[in-house]
Amino acid sequence: MSNLKLEHLRTFLAVARFKSVSRAAEALHLTQPAATARIKALEDSIGTALFDRSAAGMRLTKRGDMLLHYAEQFQHLTELVEEHVVDAVGVDRFMRLGVSETIAQSWLPDFVGVLHKKYPQLKIEISVDISVNLRDQLLGREIDLAILLGPISDYTIDNVILPDVELAWFRAPGGAPGDAVDLSAVPIATYARNTRPYRELRAALFERFGPDVTMFPSSSLSSCFRMVEAGLGVGALPLSLGAPLEREGKLVRFDPGWTPEPLRFSASYLGEPRSHLIETAARMAEAVAQGEI
Repeated sequence: MSNLKLEHLRTFLAVARFKSVSRAAEALHLTQPAATARIKALEDSIGTALFDRSAAGMRLTKRGDMLLHYAEQFQHLTELVEEHVVDAVGVDRFMRLGVSETIAQSWLPDFVGVLHKKYPQLKIEISVDISVNLRDQLLGREIDLAILLGPISDYTIDNVILPDVELAWFRAPGGAPGDAVDLSAVPIATYARNTRPYRELRAALFERFGPDVTMFPSSSLSSCFRMVEAGLGVGALPLSLGAPLEREGKLVRFDPGWTPEPLRFSASYLGEPRSHLIETAARMAEAVAQGEI
């Protein structure tokens, strides 16, 4: 155990998370042979294999799984030291961030900018997906921080509640300003079929108009807005994203007498093992979403 080194543990954690030496090496800015050498040195120091190697990837052995628990605690302690003792400019880490498209199209660039200002050496891997997939990725430890429709009701997850995202009805320009829109007679562009906004909107429309309402679900908010702009339908879409298009004269807001409930988002992360870096990032996301920074 005399040769146990911090960089070996960090490499071990990266391989365990990515289940791949090559991806771990890329995240740590190492060559693959260097990452492999670190894992071998750690296994030699401990005296046991930590991974089972196969075509499917690197899977932890029983001993490797035991080490993972302690290595994560050690990393958390290291992060606390770096946060409170070491200048944040020197913190060299990577973070896997998953976000919903609503966030990606609104304040994600501001959030990433704030993170890089505080942690210039931080490497961020960003994936954009629907919330149900982000939840599974977080629980499967495939991402470190998820900004999604939340909160996630799971005892292993900590949630930072973010400001609600208001929805508004939009249509293409044209017609008299006071013209009513019959939602039972026009297609409605909305979120993807397997999302909470789609289910809630469909239930509300069914209650008011019956089962014959036509909906155009899409995993792309950009596509929803483009379809509405083209006059192919209307949409109950995020006000913050539609307002700039309204100012440009590309969309018109209208009031059919009701609006779907606002969307609630959370910045969610694993509570155990606790990562001070990820917890700080979640709080920074909250501040950015509230317009505080």
